[in-house]
Amino acid sequence: MRFALDRLPTDPVLLQKMLLEMADVMEQERAELTAAQATVKAQTLRIEKLEHRVARLLRVQFGRSSEKMDIVQLRLMFEEVEAPQPANDEVSAPPVMKSARKPGSRVPLPAHFPRQTVDHQPGPCSAGCNGPSVQIDEAVTEVLDYVPARFRVIRHVRPRLACRSCEQIRQAPAVDLPLPKVMASSALLAHLVVNRFVDHQPWHRQSVIFRRVGLHIDRDVMSRWARKLAWLLAPLGERLFAYIREAAKIHGDDTPVTFLGNGDGSRTGHFWVYLRDDRSSGDMSPPAVAFRFSADRGGAHPAEHLVGYQGYLQADGFAGYNALYRDPKTKAPRDIVEVGCWSHARRKFTDILEKSPSPIAAEAVVRIAELFAIERDIKGAPPDERKRIRQSRAVPKLEALRVWLETQNRGLSSDSNLARACRYPLNRWQAMIRYCDDGRLEISNNLVENALRGVALGRRNWMFVGSMKGGEAAALFYALAGTCRLNGVEPEAWFTDVIERIGNHPINQIDDFLPWKWQASKLTNDLEKAA
Repeated sequence: MRFALDRLPTDPVLLQKMLLEMADVMEQERAELTAAQATVKAQTLRIEKLEHRVARLLRVQFGRSSEKMDIVQLRLMFEEVEAPQPANDEVSAPPVMKSARKPGSRVPLPAHFPRQTVDHQPGPCSAGCNGPSVQIDEAVTEVLDYVPARFRVIRHVRPRLACRSCEQIRQAPAVDLPLPKVMASSALLAHLVVNRFVDHQPWHRQSVIFRRVGLHIDRDVMSRWARKLAWLLAPLGERLFAYIREAAKIHGDDTPVTFLGNGDGSRTGHFWVYLRDDRSSGDMSPPAVAFRFSADRGGAHPAEHLVGYQGYLQADGFAGYNALYRDPKTKAPRDIVEVGCWSHARRKFTDILEKSPSPIAAEAVVRIAELFAIERDIKGAPPDERKRIRQSRAVPKLEALRVWLETQNRGLSSDSNLARACRYPLNRWQAMIRYCDDGRLEISNNLVENALRGVALGRRNWMFVGSMKGGEAAALFYALAGTCRLNGVEPEAWFTDVIERIGNHPINQIDDFLPWKWQASKLTNDLEKAA
């Protein structure tokens, strides 16, 4: 508001009134400016969040899945951003990235594959002498061949015999089928299960493949067979989970899956995974993994799964786990002790770096990478040695990292992704550093995340779980197949044998079918046959 000085009123009352009006206008404009600045700040943060989410989704769908980043490049990133920029406007050429792929070498064909020899005899001597020949050498070329899978029908014939002397009629007992009234062998059932839960082939796709050779098995039939098979194998799944809960440390995680309810549309169900694997600390107890399915992500589910468990649970910061560690009312500690995951903390910063350069995020990744470098040096070492090295090398770095995170967090907007990334480890610091106090613990939850990869791959193909029973069956098959993988057991051979024999096996000897015991028994039998 502008006024000509020669036109100002000379009356003091009018002049005072004019000044008051000007003050009101300025106050109103100041309030509008403050509101506009707040709106801009909120919109800027919202844009940043949306860009962050888009970058994450693009990376998940199209980008690399690994969080490993070149530490040297990260150091250069935040050092260059902080350095003064040159005055010229020349654009430097992008760095030439060297391929990390090593030159390939031919791998010999597996020795356990059967060999079929084809002799190629040379023709007669070109001189036409037709004299006797003696072999002085031979050239061998091995070519890997594939024999297409084929179906066959096994006819179980049971003749009825009548004795002419006593007139007694005899007949062999009926064959025990793996599933009552299901005309499918254990080999076919195992093939279907492995195709679905190991090779991620949906029932529909398997049905189409079978139709190419003239076999018509509807996908609903396959699904029904799988649910019946899950009922047959359920005691083995329960024994597997009991074995996992015997460990002093369990890794836990969960992953969402689309779930079709009872005619009320789709919703988000969850697979919960629990892993026992202590090989990194020198304990060679067999590793095992168990899955559970639920129609939602309520904290009541892990509480039900781990009722009575006493020990460490290494998991992410999901609030549903909190009731496992502390009483919700009294905050008193419970029998399950929380162990944090530095991979989750690192991911908060790598997600930011995927979107745009950030010196703070880059330095955080470098600092966390130094902690992981220590773990690589002590992998497989006894727990006491791991603890000693962590106390001497990791603890000082962790304390420096805590101070640095607190300092950075104070200078950031509380709503920014970077501030949230800094607060993630700070809010659960005791759980994040607990691995330094016990050599049996791990720095991260990567072991259990590896066990979830099969679900993530399969989810892209079969898209959803059709029912609660279907989800429970899938959880069982993922557990059994995953435990086979962890123990180096070929899953189709294992499923075929177990499906064939479990129906007539004593329930108090169910441990015979645990993958690592089955493998040991199979090797013993093979050696006895060879002898």
